[in-house]
Amino acid sequence: MVGDAISSQQRRQRTLAISVVAAAYVLSFFQRFAPAGIAADLVASFNTHAAALGVLAATYFYVYTVMQVPTGILVDTLGPRRILLLGGLVSGGGSLLFGLAPNLELALVGRTLIGLGVSVTFIAMLKIIALSFEDNRFASVVGICMLVGNMGSVLAGAPLSWLAQLTGWRSIFVGVAVISVVLAIACWHWVRDRPERPGSAPMAHSARPRFDRTVVLSGLLSVLRNHATWPLVCINFGISGSFFAFAGLWITPFLTQAHGMSRATATSHVSLYFAGFALGCVLIGALSDRLRLRKPVLIISSHAYLAIWLIWLTVGSLPVLISYTLMAIMGMLTASFTLSWACAKEVNPPQLSGMSTSVINMGGFLAGAILQPLVGWVMDQSWQGTLSTSGARIYSLEDFRAGMLLLAGTAAVGAFASWLMRETHCRNVWQEMQERQQTRKR
Repeated sequence: MVGDAISSQQRRQRTLAISVVAAAYVLSFFQRFAPAGIAADLVASFNTHAAALGVLAATYFYVYTVMQVPTGILVDTLGPRRILLLGGLVSGGGSLLFGLAPNLELALVGRTLIGLGVSVTFIAMLKIIALSFEDNRFASVVGICMLVGNMGSVLAGAPLSWLAQLTGWRSIFVGVAVISVVLAIACWHWVRDRPERPGSAPMAHSARPRFDRTVVLSGLLSVLRNHATWPLVCINFGISGSFFAFAGLWITPFLTQAHGMSRATATSHVSLYFAGFALGCVLIGALSDRLRLRKPVLIISSHAYLAIWLIWLTVGSLPVLISYTLMAIMGMLTASFTLSWACAKEVNPPQLSGMSTSVINMGGFLAGAILQPLVGWVMDQSWQGTLSTSGARIYSLEDFRAGMLLLAGTAAVGAFASWLMRETHCRNVWQEMQERQQTRKR
């Protein structure tokens, strides 16, 4: 039984703050996966090939990966409010530059700024949730926020493709720039660095987040030295990394060129994938919290996710009903990696929730950054020289299979790592781990 409940006013404030951050997270998801929906438009606008397109899309992930640990440190020390404001302004500027870029080089700069700006959103959101809710509700609340956030990925599929053909992709990103700035200001207005949590003692209004270099370094080393952290990094690397590389860029070309789907049918598959992912975030998180189990849920879902990858690699064209079904199920299973964030805060000190989740999150974005251009490079090596009427490269089923094999192998890494993770039973076990280590030393 949780202690004193927060007041209705505090509850409204908490809901409003999380809602605003979740809206910013919607935009972050949209930016992450938008290249997949407009891949053909980007190739035509910048007259580029698979490897270069992979670099353009992956630039987001390069910056995002580098920023994960610094973001975790900043939200743990300076608080999420200022970080969200600055991030929204930077991503807005990046979106504007990307939409107006006359060449690939400036588009890369814009994409870099987008990645830099939105990189803070997720970790800040996790920090706010960790401070605002009980441990046994964390995965469920994160799942709901992921469900909302996935509206952005759904919009980055068929709706983006349709709107890009109607108005042009450039005008869309100019509009996104405006929305980014508006949400940044809203976060500054409504987010609090120290929200009230049920059962916790009220914090003094004078207590302000403070950066202490010694504390930061010792905290980061504590997370990195914790053996229970690294299987979770590998899970995120394997499952979310293959997801980011596939759904963030290669899924639409794979379905259109390798499986002969129309652009409209392919992007509807993408939207269904993201819809399944959004639903999976809620269902898997809620199931894990209800069972008070993390490890069995991750083992089963990660292996099933890998099995679907093997199906895509070994079969040719599928009946549309079957391909839609596979995409939806694959999306739901992909959501299993979200449990790695819950486990991260449960195997590390509570005050380091931002830092620990950022270290875990870095694994997935590192994989995405590596795999998006690497898949394109592999495909370019096997390309037989076929061109479309517009001069764009056309890749065969075998070309795509060579690239997708990298993603399936990465998914296998995540499945294997799930056997090595520590079961937490949905509670913070860091203190228990400390006591056992002290006992062994005696």
